Amino acid sequence: MTSPEGYSEIGMASWYGHESGSKTSMGTYFRPEGISAAHKTLPLPSKVRVTNLHNGRSIVLVVNDRGPFKPNRIIDLSHGAARKIGVNGLAKVKVVYLGRAD
Repeated sequence: MTSPEGYSEIGMASWYGHESGSKTSMGTYFRPEGISAAHKTLPLPSKVRVTNLHNGRSIVLVVNDRGPFKPNRIIDLSHGAARKIGVNGLAKVKVVYLGRAD
């Protein structure tokens, strides 16, 4: 991605959590119950707002990992983040880039 400014995308989200104890792409330990996400192209770390389009609930979180690695998904949420916005399995979401999370 040449510039994340203005990035906004609607697509499918999933959650991940079984990787507990693994390191993220940033070298920190993944905490499944924490509030974070994985994205394929946004700079690390990035702050984004993720909105569940089914129920309107949203969360601001830090993208600190790469993924999702399954087709047709735009973001993987930590289990903690997914639960906060009512994602159980797959959900249609809107992801908006808010800036660097330094």
